[in-house]
Amino acid sequence: MLIDLHGRTALVTGSTQGIGRAIAAALADSGARVAINGRRSHSVDSAIDELHNESAERDLVAAPGDITDKAGGHAVHAAMPDVDILVNNLGIFGTTPALDITDEEWRRYFDVNVLAAVQQIRATLPGMKERGWGRILNIASDSAVVIPEEMIHYGMSKTALLAVSRGFAKEAAGTGVTVNSVIAGPTHTGGVENFVYELVDSDTPWEEAQREFMRTHRPQSLLQRLIEPQEIANMVTYLASPLASATTGAAVRVDGGYIDSIVP
Repeated sequence: MLIDLHGRTALVTGSTQGIGRAIAAALADSGARVAINGRRSHSVDSAIDELHNESAERDLVAAPGDITDKAGGHAVHAAMPDVDILVNNLGIFGTTPALDITDEEWRRYFDVNVLAAVQQIRATLPGMKERGWGRILNIASDSAVVIPEEMIHYGMSKTALLAVSRGFAKEAAGTGVTVNSVIAGPTHTGGVENFVYELVDSDTPWEEAQREFMRTHRPQSLLQRLIEPQEIANMVTYLASPLASATTGAAVRVDGGYIDSIVP
């Protein structure tokens, strides 16, 4: 199958590193013009330099701005006003004992992981519907379904994101715009490395620490290793393409078999 996104524009929120960066690279390698987003201009410029060093042919646009802030959101959309492919990747996570999660933390996780995505959808969906084509992809998590006891607030926010995706898919019904969520399993990023070392002895070498983390804290993974960001990006790129025109309102799993369910 050939995925060709030439002539399409994409915005990937939180795309200066990790999964977002891998998604941005994959979309650009398929021909899309991709807006790289992060809160600070220097991190965005640095990411673009690195992505261009890997492949000079990538068509990349700097779109710095904090999308959890109204002014930051306006700045991002000024850099890329007509978005064909929106990937809501921005998210925060961390561990807190259930009874120690404050009201402020509950609100912060909802605001960043859910409401910011809703705001991006409201800003881009009308234009997609008018043009008769669009892709909205919300990066969720296995934690949306298998709520981890050490970060209930994070799991709650990702569960809500699944509902947001399904609801907006209904809003876009029959317009040529699809809306889906991607349930990412335990993925190897810098942030996850830090998270692993919160739960495993920090003096343990990384490969051993990863195995211990999966064995002790994610034993239901059928992959039995952390997923690489490129593996998430592969699915996102497919769902962003014309080839996925009949997939909408779905929660598509790239979880390494972590969720013990036959039906997605």
